[in-house]
Parts: sequence; C-alpha cells; structure tokens
Amino acid sequence: MSDKKDIYWRAYLIYFGFVILMLIVLIKTVTIQLDDGTNTFETSSDGQEKMATRTVEKTPRRGQILDANYTPLVTSVSFYDIHMDPVVVKQELFDKEISNLCKELAAMYPSKTAHEYENYIREARADSVRYLLIKKRVTNAERKLLRQMPIFEKGRLKGGIIDNEETIIRKRPHGELLKRTLGYVKYDDVRDRWLKLGIEGAFDEYLRGTKGEEIEQKLSNGWKKTGQVTKEAVEGANIVTTIDKEIQEVAHTELLRQLQTQKARNGCVIVMDVRTGYIKAIVNLSRDSEGNYSESYNHAIGTREVPGSTFKLASLMALLEDEKVTISDIVNAKGVYTFYGHKQRDSNHGIGYGMISIQKAFEKSSNVFAQIVNDAYKNEPERYVNRLKSFGLGDSLGISLSGEPQPTLYEPGSPNWSGISLPWMAIGYEVQQTPLQTLAFYNAVANNGTFVKPQFVQEIRRGNELIKSFPPIVVNDQICSQKTLGDLQTCLEGVVKRGTGHNLQSAYFDIAGKTGTALILNDNAQYGEAGEKKYLASFAGYFPADNPIYSCIVVVSAPTEEIYGAVVSGTVFTAIANKVYASSLQYHDPVNEGRNTKKDIPVSKAGNRYDILSAYKALKVPFNSTTNEKWVSTQTGQTGIQIKPRSTEKDKVPDVRGMTARDAVYLIENTGMSARLEGFGTVIKQSIKPGTSAQNGVTVVLTLK
Repeated sequence: MSDKKDIYWRAYLIYFGFVILMLIVLIKTVTIQLDDGTNTFETSSDGQEKMATRTVEKTPRRGQILDANYTPLVTSVSFYDIHMDPVVVKQELFDKEISNLCKELAAMYPSKTAHEYENYIREARADSVRYLLIKKRVTNAERKLLRQMPIFEKGRLKGGIIDNEETIIRKRPHGELLKRTLGYVKYDDVRDRWLKLGIEGAFDEYLRGTKGEEIEQKLSNGWKKTGQVTKEAVEGANIVTTIDKEIQEVAHTELLRQLQTQKARNGCVIVMDVRTGYIKAIVNLSRDSEGNYSESYNHAIGTREVPGSTFKLASLMALLEDEKVTISDIVNAKGVYTFYGHKQRDSNHGIGYGMISIQKAFEKSSNVFAQIVNDAYKNEPERYVNRLKSFGLGDSLGISLSGEPQPTLYEPGSPNWSGISLPWMAIGYEVQQTPLQTLAFYNAVANNGTFVKPQFVQEIRRGNELIKSFPPIVVNDQICSQKTLGDLQTCLEGVVKRGTGHNLQSAYFDIAGKTGTALILNDNAQYGEAGEKKYLASFAGYFPADNPIYSCIVVVSAPTEEIYGAVVSGTVFTAIANKVYASSLQYHDPVNEGRNTKKDIPVSKAGNRYDILSAYKALKVPFNSTTNEKWVSTQTGQTGIQIKPRSTEKDKVPDVRGMTARDAVYLIENTGMSARLEGFGTVIKQSIKPGTSAQNGVTVVLTLK
C-alpha cells in the first residue's frame, strides 16, 4: 500500500511540476507580447531588479559644404534599413492584410513579386524570425510611405515594422563636379589611419561636430534607443566655400569638351577672384583606361610640372626690375640659341623673328629670352634666382588643402645647377610649379602687384551663427614696381592682340594672358623622339584686361591633335571668360538705373475681400473700405482703391465680371451651376445675366481676357 502511495505522490509531483512550468512559459509569452520583447533586467547594488541600460555615443549630423551662394555641394543624406517582426502581428490582422501589404511592397520594390514577398514573410513568421530584412537603405520619403502600408501602419508593437536603423551617407548632388577638391574623410584599414583629403579633410574638425551621449535599453531582440540624451550632440558646422557653382559648371564643361577633342592625358582649370584670391572654380579631369574623363586626382594643386613659356612673365619681370632691359630694346631673335653645346630653338621651327623689340619677343613667345637672361645674369646668376624668390616663386602657397608640393627652383652651387640652368630657367625649364602657383603669380600682376593667397573657404557657419570667416590674405603688398607692372600688363594684352594668342580675342572685352607649350615626359618617363613627344599646353591670364575681375589658368597635358597653348588651352580660357561675362552682373550696367519708379496706384480685380485686403496691406497699397461683405468689387482712383460690396444672393447668378477665373468658378459652382472658361486673364463677360435665378446643372460661359 505504501508503494502505491509513493507512486501517486510522484505522479502528482510530476503533473504539478509541468503545470507550473507551463504557467511560467505562458506568463513570459504574454509579457513579450505586451512589452515588445522581454526586458532584460540587471540587479542593482541594493538588490533590486532594474532594466539593463547602457550609454552610447550619439553621432551628430555632419555639416554641409556649400558654394559661395549657399548651394549644397556636399550634404548628408539619411537612409534606413527596414526590418519586420512578423511574430508580433495578431493572426487576424496578419491573415486579413498580408496580401495587401505584399502587393504594395512589390509595387515599391519590384525585385520580388507580391507572391514572393508573402511566402518570405509567412515562412519567417512560422520560424519565429523576429528581425526579418525587408529593404536596406531606403530614403526617408520611402520610409514614410512604408509606414502607411497595411499592417505596418499599426507601428512597431502591433505592425512589426522596425525602421529606426539610420545610416547617414555623404552625397554630392552634382556628381563629378569638384569631386577631388571637395575630397573625403575615411578610415584606411590597411594603414590603420584616417585619410583626409580636400575640403572635407581640411575642415573635418568643424564638419564632424561634437558627439553626444544617449541611453539604450536592452530588450530580448537587442538594444533599443530610449530617447533619453545625457549629453547633447553638437551638429557639424557648414563650410561656405568660395566656389561659384555656375562658374564651376562652365569651366568643367569647357575643359571636358577640349580634353575629349584633343584625347589628352589630363587637364585642369582654375578661376580666381583677382582682388580676394578666392577660388571661384577648380576642375581636374583625367582619362582612364577606357577613355573616360573623371576627377581622380587634383592636378591643379598637386601636380608640379615645368610651366614652359608662361614662366617668361617672371623672367621679364626680373629683367625689368633689375633694370637690365626695357620692353622697347631691340634683340636678335635669330631662331637658334646655343649654350655649352646645347641648342634651344624658337617655336617657329627655329627660323626666328629677326631684329625685334623685347615686347614683340614676349608677344611672339620667342625663346630669345634664354639668350637675354643668360647675357644679363651669367656673371651673377644668384641675383636672377633671388629676384624670382622675391616674387614668391620659390615658396609654396600654404593653402588650407593638403597635397601642395614645394615649387622647384634650382640655385647656383646646388647639385642640379649647370651651365644651361640659367637660360633654360628663363623659358620655363628646370623650374617646376603647380598650376595654382603659376596662377597666383599672374593674379598678382592683374591685382596691380598685390600677391594674395588663394583660398577655398570664406566662412564657417552653424545655422545663422558665424563660427569663423576667412578674409583675403595679402602675402606681398607689392611684388614689383608700378612701372614694371605697367609694362608687363601691356605685354600680356599684346599677346592676345598681336601675338601667339591673337585668335583668342573676345567680342565683348579685352583679355590679357600668356600662352605656354612645354616638352614633358611621356608615359615611359622619357622625352620621346619626333612623333612621340608629349607637351603641356597652357594659357594663364585675366579678364577684362583694363579692369580685371577674374584670373584663370588652363593646363592640358599630352594633347594629341594640337600642342600649342593658344589652340589647346587658350580656347578653353576664352570660352570660360565669355560665358562668365554673359552671366555676371558686375560686367553689365543696370538697365533701369536712373529711371523714376512708377508711383501710380495699381489696377485691382474684384474678388474675396480678405484676399484683396491682405494683398493691399502687404504691398502697402492705399485703400478705402466701408463694407464687410465677403465678395467685393474695386475701383482704382488717383489716391487709392475704393472697395465696394458685391451682391451674391443665394439662388441667384452672381456677378463675376472683373474677377479671376478661380473666384468666378467658385461662385458659379456654389449655386449648383457649372462654369466653362474661354480665354485667359480676368472675366469680362458672362453668358447669363447677374441676378437671374440660378438653375442646377446649367452652364455659364465665362469669357476672360
């Protein structure tokens, strides 16, 4: 008997144990449904259970990069990963709306059919998948539409939509435009360091803002933001660049067209504001293996190359400053010049120009400058080099963007100096500069001798708050005498009027500048033989010549159709100058300047009294009104507008003459009639006389003029 009782007790014990276990499971299940997942608790120091939390960084939105007119060049765009917890959706709602949800998903994202979406979600629900991917990286606009779909409209707790995973991506709204100068900030896993290039890198400190802190709670399906912020994040500041997007687009288009025509290796354009040194446009295009051009390297800032004949401006400046020559001196441009057994030929196949003035030699870009400089400085070459340094040609510009190399300027006594260094430097060889360094020098000539530092950013702002401004920086108040400047400006204008750039004249204004053609290394790092030689074609100058506003340099590397700077680069310069001129207000006199403004009272239409009075008050038009009627007519007088009541009796055809089409149609249709419009403007005639009994469905023809 005792054994039998033991068996019963064991059976009861097992039975009640299972019952208790099932009750625990049931309670846990109900808790999950009510709380959107069981909260994971932790025990505090006083023995009490509390919800597990943690403090995480709150990353601020990165600031925008804007052009000088506040047009976004780089902005941050939010994308969201959409997931679903199909388990939390009640069976009744799921069965009723799952097909409708999947139809709308297929319409928005047709990578799957509605049937495939439904099978996908049903299988996940059957397998108790709590975090089912629906779509990665959707826009905020798409996210809002998803929230309105069947089932999802019930929210996260009842509809299962999980859409709070935000990914912020940097976007350039204008594609390749300014890509290399805008730059980027990214982490290099291989080198274990941050890469910071361009404006993004140079001003990362301001763009990234300051991180904050927020609290997350631990749920059964992961950590969830509570919305509780313990430290506010400071949004990134906006960088207002000096770039004018309109000029940038013109420069980009014109350079790309020429590179494609010439099948060139690469090219760059820089446009600078003469007075301030602010860069208004900078384009860098390189050809890839498939023949397409893109912004893959910042040649304007980082490529140091021999400038060729554009450097003759510096040589002439040195000669004039040291009073070695005057521009009216006569020289023998014989075509071939020999130094220590090395020959230098003129660009016109060594024929020469005969006995000409130094001014004409400059305009024709004669290499007689090698002979002139050698004769003037052969006994004191250091004086020539020091004079060039006094112009700022031996130093880097110290711009805010990384990647600028030091210019190459050899000195007597250095290992690279030889007997031919002086004459070769005179015509732009054994000297290396970046296009920006060359332009800064030309800009100083345009700016009456004041050398200003090139800058890419003019302001840093956070909202309406000015964080920092970047006024123009003067590097050298006067790089040479006014007399020298006058002579140089005359010579630069002569290049375009009578010299190598004579085909570059504009119909609207005068251009001043200098062409350049330099022999450079080919793809095998060798100076090729005839037919394989590579050249650098350039044009540097400013416009308008008499009152410069912009300076500009165009450099094209290894063109294949033509080699001369005037043809290859000068045409790009002229096209940019002409288009900038046409679209820049500072070049044109105001059309209405000096004319008297019209003071007459404007003509006014009939209509809704509230709308009319609002317009009068906003425009400060004098008026007189003695009526409170909703619909009124107006009469323009000498001193103001008289507002009079207009009868709109119920069941009567209203008088809509003098009204706009919108008001007239509203009043006609308010009586149950319909309106048909003929013409445009103000109602001048209506087919049914005002005051006539209104009849439902009858059409009133309104003539407008």
